[in-house]
Amino acid sequence: MSETKVENGKITEYMGKRVYDFMRWRRVAAAISIALLLASIGVLAAKGLRFGLDFTGGTQVEVGYEVTPLINDVRAQLDDAGFEGATVVNYGSENELLIKLPPEVTEEETQISATEQETVTPIGDKVVAVLQAASDGSVTLRRVEVVGPQVGAELRDDGGLGMLVALALVMMYVALRFQYKFSIGAVAALGHDVIVVLGFFALLGLDFDLTVLAAVLAVIGYSLNDTIVVSDRIRENFRKVRKAEPEEIINISISQTLGRTFMTSFTTLLVLWALQFFGGELIHNFSLALIVGVIVGTYSSVYVAANVLMGLKISKEDLMPPVKEGAELEEMP
Repeated sequence: MSETKVENGKITEYMGKRVYDFMRWRRVAAAISIALLLASIGVLAAKGLRFGLDFTGGTQVEVGYEVTPLINDVRAQLDDAGFEGATVVNYGSENELLIKLPPEVTEEETQISATEQETVTPIGDKVVAVLQAASDGSVTLRRVEVVGPQVGAELRDDGGLGMLVALALVMMYVALRFQYKFSIGAVAALGHDVIVVLGFFALLGLDFDLTVLAAVLAVIGYSLNDTIVVSDRIRENFRKVRKAEPEEIINISISQTLGRTFMTSFTTLLVLWALQFFGGELIHNFSLALIVGVIVGTYSSVYVAANVLMGLKISKEDLMPPVKEGAELEEMP
């Protein structure tokens, strides 16, 4: 019984497993990827990211309620009192709230104290007074934390530098383990995933803070793992499968890893959806970034990285070990 079945000049079954013609749609996938990248870059250029308190600076106020409040009502109360742009989320329990005030509020307080030279009520007490006036029960101030704009700028710069260093190290690792064409494909896939996730957040105007940055770095790791598995199988099949075109070998490799890729992505998404719906508003953006990243990362490991390999004309010769000079003479009797 033959291990390989061929129909219409293409391998449709290899070692008892169905081979899907993924590369048949590679031009369509390339057009989709380019469109996503251009749209993401355009949104980022036009709107930019809405950086959270971690990056812009500002004030965090934690308060505790005796009676469970409605978050929308709390936001409206703060807006009416002049604390515009405040972010309100549950923190720990339904009776605990974390209020994030933009840096303009802190700057205004500083300017008042400097010009009028009088004792100014701390901003935390002001927030509690506003909320207490509209609450049926008592409101307690838990903690006030001020993040300066300089610290926020340092975090933003260090975070961006960290992503660039991660991508550079990934490229070096893949180039050493496989071949430089694989490293270009891997970094193209990772860059594609990161830009699409950032574009998604810019489009919806969601806060980009340290938790989202951590999610983006996790997406890089997840996508890299998927890409490495597919690349390893491609390298193995280039050495095993004879008389097959590079397109067919890539189809075989992706088909062999398809079950593993699907199950890994599916089970990961189950956990992330649970976090999205039941984890609370505090980690809402974190889980959302991972959900988008896992979906896009699964797609990119199949079509972006493999597409780049096809564009670079990967061949069996690229993966053959170099022949040492004089080796042929040594093998002669």
